[in-house]
Amino acid sequence: MGSTTAPVTFNILSTNNESTCETLYAHRAYARVLMPLFYCIVFLVGLLGNCLALHVIRPNLKKINSTTLYSFNLVISDILFTLSLPARIVYYALGFHWPLGEALCKISGLIFYINTYAGVNFMTCLSVDRFIAVVLPLRFGRFRKVSNVRYICVGVWLLVLAQTLPLLGMPMTNTEPDGFITCMEYPNFEKVDHIATILIGAVFLGYVVPLVTILVCYSVLCSKLHFTAKTNHLTDKSGRSRKAIGVICCVSLVFIVCFSPYHIDLLQYMIRKLVSSPDCADLTAFQVSLHMTVCLMNFNSCLDPFIYFFACKGYKRKLRKLLKLQVSMSFSSAVRTSPEGSSKDVIDGNKIHLNSYSLAGTTSERLTERRFHQDE
Repeated sequence: MGSTTAPVTFNILSTNNESTCETLYAHRAYARVLMPLFYCIVFLVGLLGNCLALHVIRPNLKKINSTTLYSFNLVISDILFTLSLPARIVYYALGFHWPLGEALCKISGLIFYINTYAGVNFMTCLSVDRFIAVVLPLRFGRFRKVSNVRYICVGVWLLVLAQTLPLLGMPMTNTEPDGFITCMEYPNFEKVDHIATILIGAVFLGYVVPLVTILVCYSVLCSKLHFTAKTNHLTDKSGRSRKAIGVICCVSLVFIVCFSPYHIDLLQYMIRKLVSSPDCADLTAFQVSLHMTVCLMNFNSCLDPFIYFFACKGYKRKLRKLLKLQVSMSFSSAVRTSPEGSSKDVIDGNKIHLNSYSLAGTTSERLTERRFHQDE
């Protein structure tokens, strides 16, 4: 989104005994073009991809299991997040100007953060669910019962609400010296008491704990699958373990790449704020980097559907059917007589069936798990 060294000059104005940094939005000229463009892509891809994922998951709710329930909540979280983006797109297109008032800014910010961290927590729940299913099914299997998972999902939403509701008590808009009204920008929180301590705690609770949990669960899970593949020639020959490990690595990589830059950036600045007093140049560089890392973090809602595509055979099947439907609506007579129409059996015959070690559980999940443990 721009170099953090772009604003090479800065001024400090004193107004009512408060210091104002004038270069915080010096990158406005190109941010008002690039950021709306980026978020329009996130909005379209994220909304369409996650609605398709919801279309795939919805029929399975009749035969619901723990993985389906967590996935359903994750998809709902991603959809709600993307629906909050149009207001942000308008805000960025106006050059960081929010004309809708403090109340709507708070509501927009609350929806934005609730669904961001709900997604993080449900990704964590999915990793723990997969870990229990493969590594500790007998000892902790009760935590995978649907009746218990429902309470866990409610608890996740309540936890995220508890993390984000304090935002309602903080000023989220600020009138800048140039007349622009900013919304949900970090400098607007500078006046909040103990803001550095609050945000450091939020980083550990909302990022460090989920990251460690995901990495530990998936590392042990990959080790277990690799060991099983080496000791069981049938499992190794089928390639299912390798595919499951590939999906696990993909999910872990997406989480690290999307969420790490923002939280590391936030953490390092808050620590510096506690031990020293960053000047206007430091705050400006931090503000520009926040805009870039938040974009990367929000890109996660676009990537989740692609994870579903590679991990879930149902997702691929529904997508193929939708694409075929579009073709048949335009060329129905041609499709019925073409070889393409008879390729269904070939496609279905070559479907990749991921077992219960994949991140998107199937209706035959428990049977597959029993076979896995019998092989041991």
